[in-house]
Amino acid sequence: MAEPKSYRNFIDGEWVECAARETFEDRNPADRSEVIGTFQRSSQADVEAAVEAARRAHRRWRQVPAPKRAESLFRMGEILLKRKEEYAREMTRDMGKTLKEARGDVQEAIDVCYYIAGEGRRMFGFTTPSELPNKSCSSLRMPVGVCGLITPWNFPMAIPSWKLIPALVCGNTVVIKPASDAPLSCYHLVKVCQEVGIPRGVVNYVTGGGEAVGAPLTRHPGVSLVSFTGSSETSRQVNLACADSYKRVSLEMGGKNAMIVLDDARLDLAVDGALWGAFATTGQRCTATSRIIVHKKVHKEFVDRLVERASVLKVFAGVTRAMRIAREEIFGPVVCILAADSLDDALEIANDTLYGLSSSIYTQDLNKAFVAVRELETGITYVNSSTIGAETHLPFGGTRRSGNGHREGAAHTAIEVFSEWKTVYVDYSGKLQKAQIDNN
Repeated sequence: MAEPKSYRNFIDGEWVECAARETFEDRNPADRSEVIGTFQRSSQADVEAAVEAARRAHRRWRQVPAPKRAESLFRMGEILLKRKEEYAREMTRDMGKTLKEARGDVQEAIDVCYYIAGEGRRMFGFTTPSELPNKSCSSLRMPVGVCGLITPWNFPMAIPSWKLIPALVCGNTVVIKPASDAPLSCYHLVKVCQEVGIPRGVVNYVTGGGEAVGAPLTRHPGVSLVSFTGSSETSRQVNLACADSYKRVSLEMGGKNAMIVLDDARLDLAVDGALWGAFATTGQRCTATSRIIVHKKVHKEFVDRLVERASVLKVFAGVTRAMRIAREEIFGPVVCILAADSLDDALEIANDTLYGLSSSIYTQDLNKAFVAVRELETGITYVNSSTIGAETHLPFGGTRRSGNGHREGAAHTAIEVFSEWKTVYVDYSGKLQKAQIDNN
């Protein structure tokens, strides 16, 4: 049997071993005897090298015109499209996602490359009139600096692309740490960055554990921004680490996502949505349907239909809102069903959680649908659709313990995360003019 492939870190344009010369195995979750490859067990020394490389590269990269940076990202999309099947199959072996879903994961990275590449020519600032004559006022978008990107295993190419591609088009340099459970897809993404000619040091890839790599990355004084997707508890630790050095931080966390089914809903459609939302990707999505709140008039019929369709899966009926199963994120193919007396009752139950990522409502009453859209305290709400299914060109993120208000996804919100404003005043009056003072 051939030796498993050894994958290295990518630092300053070179594929290198970690400082400690230690590795860890990445195994096929469906066949633990199969070693996908060995990856670097990196440490703080490797983080230091990667951040220093990114800092050196930043001055050069930020001076590349944004349309030219975008051309590299478009070419990345072209390469990913050609290799979609290859990368999808390797993703399935690496982390267990079905082939159909793995193809969707790669396609999302392709979509992000194409979509965000367009922002190279649309990174708009704005002008505004001055209160003084012969004076011009404008605002420009500027890169943030070195970005530390920490990504999860469940969307191993899509989520890294959500962070990496907007960061690059804005003129930032990056150090990316993928999840140790699924580092291969991010490796492919970084390899494509190298192939399209993104300069050395702009993209750096370091593998290893959270304590050994993630923690020093979030604390490093040379990192200006940290973008993290993962659990609420780890997000709290990331937030605290970033606060010590006043870093900008973007957090996308979990959810306890509720689907409301009113008594006028099409139950066949609602059951389809519940099955897809709760059990697709084995429930291992941050937006997965975890609670189904059903109007008491159709509660029994809905439960009977759902249990029949999901007879080999776990469905918990008779749940109260105080139970842990109804309050804590499970991140697995488990759903609980609660009864509600009315729309107001359903909304109160749905909002009775620490999370605020995604929600949905099934109803034929447009008035009730819009009330729910207004009252559900989540970053995303679907009407007559499941709680999963985010599209690339729309803002993605949550409230409360599901996110800190920074939205990835849509170009305008992603650009907000990875850039900052600079205001420019040009006085062409030829004399001293004083603002913020009463000149009368």
